[in-house]
Amino acid sequence: MTVININKNNFQEEVLNSDKPVLLDFWAGWCGPCRMVSPVVDEIAEERNDIKVCKINVDEQQELAASFGVMSIPTLVVMKNGKIVNQSAGARPKAQILQMLQV
Repeated sequence: MTVININKNNFQEEVLNSDKPVLLDFWAGWCGPCRMVSPVVDEIAEERNDIKVCKINVDEQQELAASFGVMSIPTLVVMKNGKIVNQSAGARPKAQILQMLQV
């Protein structure tokens, strides 16, 4: 599955109404650690059809970032049934990101 770019217009449908768990990657183009995590998140999106992988650019979607209390990036959030079930800030190796999804 491909990564879905999220904005305030598609957030409700793609994230809150998703029938699959959702991995959200809050990122920005100027963020070094975000650039390290991004290919890992893309890889997970290609490998896993049982989850939805989405990215939110915090510079373009400041309201969404604020609603999740994102203070540092990258921030990864796992949501199920419209609720946050796991969250972490900072770059993480693939194994830790996959572990976050097992809730």
